[in-house]
Amino acid sequence: MLLQRFFKIEGSRISRCRIAQACLCLMLLGGCAAGPGSRSQPDASIADGEPGLARAIPPRAMTLFEQAVAIMSTGDIVEAQFRFQEFLLQYPDYPGAHVNLAIIHAHNGDDRAAQGSITDALIIDPEHPAALNQLGMLLRRQGKFLDAESAYMKAVTANPEYALAHYNLGVLNELYLRRFDVALLHFEYYQLLTIEDKQVEKWITDLKRRVQVNQRTANVTE
Repeated sequence: MLLQRFFKIEGSRISRCRIAQACLCLMLLGGCAAGPGSRSQPDASIADGEPGLARAIPPRAMTLFEQAVAIMSTGDIVEAQFRFQEFLLQYPDYPGAHVNLAIIHAHNGDDRAAQGSITDALIIDPEHPAALNQLGMLLRRQGKFLDAESAYMKAVTANPEYALAHYNLGVLNELYLRRFDVALLHFEYYQLLTIEDKQVEKWITDLKRRVQVNQRTANVTE
């Protein structure tokens, strides 16, 4: 079970399903990244209830943005990257477009470029949940697990209903920090915020068992 989850999280390729669902939220919310609709995109970002953009997107900008989103949803990453870069030349103040570029750079294995795009988004909006979630993912890939936790926590502080950051906190605490009780809390909250995920429900059941075992062991040794 853990290995299956690990490869879903750490796989170097982002599926078309992952990117398509990422873009749906981007289009609707003006530039946040993906939603957790399927298990193929556990590390994408979601930003329901995002604090808002620097200013309302004008109609022309929205049209350009939607065109980039549509291209991204087809899996044409090269063209999507070009379109988002073109968008930002005209409208540089929209953090979500920078987050999209960060997702594309991460997909291409270019963490340095991903870091640059995340930084650009956070300069515009230091509490942008999707950007903070992407930062957490980047830090986790670098093995900076406590820093990744801090970034994810900032994301859920900015938006407590940011479901996928809770998911990522669950993953981080279980697989990397080995805090099973904390992982359990975040996975349970993720379930409350999303359509029931049967796979996560199995993980919750397993974590409850482990937490109980740890508690019994602690009681015996006291």
